[in-house]
Parts: sequence; structure tokens; C-alpha cells
Amino acid sequence: MITVAQQEIDQTPSPNKAIGAQLRRFRKARGLTQIELGELINYSDSLISLIETGARPAPLNLLRRADKVLDTCGALELLYWSTKSSTLIGGFLAYIEHESKATAFKIFELNVIPGLLQTRNYASALIDAAARRGEIPQDKVSERLNVRMARQAVLYKEPAPSIQVVMEESCLRPVGGPFVMAEQLRRLESVASLPNVMLQIAPSSLGENLPTTWPFMLLTSKEGAWMAYLETIQRGYVERDDENEIRSLARTYDWLQAQALSCADSLSLIRTRLKEFDAMFPITAAKPASWLKSSYSNGGGNCIEVAPGLPGILPVRDSKDPHGPQLAFGTDAWQSFITGVKAGDFDAN
Repeated sequence: MITVAQQEIDQTPSPNKAIGAQLRRFRKARGLTQIELGELINYSDSLISLIETGARPAPLNLLRRADKVLDTCGALELLYWSTKSSTLIGGFLAYIEHESKATAFKIFELNVIPGLLQTRNYASALIDAAARRGEIPQDKVSERLNVRMARQAVLYKEPAPSIQVVMEESCLRPVGGPFVMAEQLRRLESVASLPNVMLQIAPSSLGENLPTTWPFMLLTSKEGAWMAYLETIQRGYVERDDENEIRSLARTYDWLQAQALSCADSLSLIRTRLKEFDAMFPITAAKPASWLKSSYSNGGGNCIEVAPGLPGILPVRDSKDPHGPQLAFGTDAWQSFITGVKAGDFDAN
């Protein structure tokens, strides 16, 4: 078992002040006044002033708009959910602080897809299961899910960080049912095509030769310093000071990469598993009588029809072409779309 020293992050006394200070830093980095930012995100400069001083909590929609305008890759939303969530494993906030700034990642994972690559449905299945076991209060499930999703903005930062991932083959086991798993494998297929990502599978045939039974991550800071993150059941640890420990983990990672399938063979395995899961849920199972007009289509349901009732998925089709192609959305993904419509996230303006 690997032993690492615990490193804690300084806790800001007020979450409102932490968010306000970060908003102010991002705004000034873009050379904008509070008035100019307010005009760009359609909020008053007086509210922005109150938020930046910590006198008022920041509305989530304001932070989302500011993230887009200030090109922060979702950093403000991530900070919002991180400060709200009291269910994160001890030490994980320290890791998030470093993760959001890292320029390179080396990730090894067992049993589950790494959090940075999870779909919302896949993450929801894992978090809901943890809640059923009593590990997370039910009223904190959405907060933990939102933290996990917000973290993924780091994948699309500019400049893009280097991301190397080795997953033991057990990570491809079913989670959340065939639709959720097929959606997740498509996500892996998509991420693997990014030029800054290297994705490999360590085959289960390694058996006892697998050098570690603990997942871990290695991060590189902007200054070029390496750090490591590991977890036990109780808490997480960030290691920055013990160079011997970090070098040992780096050697382990190099060995894993050498023994894992190539990127091309790993992608082939993922696609083979995808075909297996795809075959389990033909969306043509939706009966003609089950199709309903969607009230979220063109303001009156004139274009889109949905077929509720299938476990875990929601088939969607063009009502003007009922015999044409169908799309299958995860129920959580469809609900997220509805929430976005209500919030005006898809406003053409």
C-alpha cells in the first residue's frame, strides 16, 4: 500500500468571498470594468460589485454567463459547486484546486471510468448508488454530481493540457444499464480522438502483474512541478513534497503504459464493447402509440416527439418525419436539456 503525506489547502472563511475574489481576478485579467462585464452578461454592475466583495451570493446563471464571456473554461461554476458541497471526500478540495490549473495529467484508474471522462448519466448512476448505501445524504447528490461535471471543463482549456489515461479493463464493466454504458463508451471514443489525449486499457490478463491496486493521478503545475493524488476510502491526499514517492508513482505509471494495449488497440476494445451494449437496447422498441409531442420543441411541440417509458432512455424523433431516424437520450441528459431551455442557455441571442 502506498503511503503519502497529507497536504491541506487553506480554507477561505466565506465561500461568497472566495467566488467574488475569483470573479474579480478573471474580470480584471480581461481588462473589463464591472459596468462592462454587467453589460456583457446582462446583470447590473451594482450586483457584480456586491458579489466581488462577498456581500451577496452569486447566482449560478450569472457565473455561467461570466465563464463564457471571460473564457474561464467553467472555473467559476466549479468553484460555486465546490464551495456548496459538504459531501466531498476529505482532501478532495485540495486536489480540485490543483487540477483546475494543471498543464499535464497522468491518470490510472480501476473499476470505474475516471471522473474527468464520465458522462452525466454514468456519474449519476455511481453517485445515486453511493446515496443508496448511505455514503452521501440524498439531498447532496446533485451537488456532488455538479462538481464532477464542472471539473470536466479542464479538458477544453486553452492551451489544452496533456492528458494520459490508463484504465484497467475492469473500468469497462457495466454501470447504470446498457444505455448508460453505451453512452459512456461513446464518450471515451470521442475523448480519445482529441489531440491532447492518450487513452489506453490495461488488460485484465495482467493479473498479479498489475503493479498497484490503488488508482492515482500525477499532475504537472504551470511551474513544471509534479504532484500526486491518491485516495483511501476515508479521504484523499495531495503529495507535493516527497520527491521519492512521486518518482515511484511515475515509474509505476510508465510500466503501466508499456504493458497496456496501444491507443489503437484500446480504442478497438472500447468499440467492441460498445457494439455489445448497443445491441441490448434497440430504441425502435418504442411503440407508435407512445410518442408524444414535446412542449420544449419550438415553443409548442411542433417539431419534436418523445417516447417516455423505456428504462433509462428517452427516444426522440422529428414529428414531421416519424419514420426517419431516432435519437436516444439518457433521461438525465434530457432533463438537463429542459433545465437549460428554462434557464435560457439555448437562447439564440
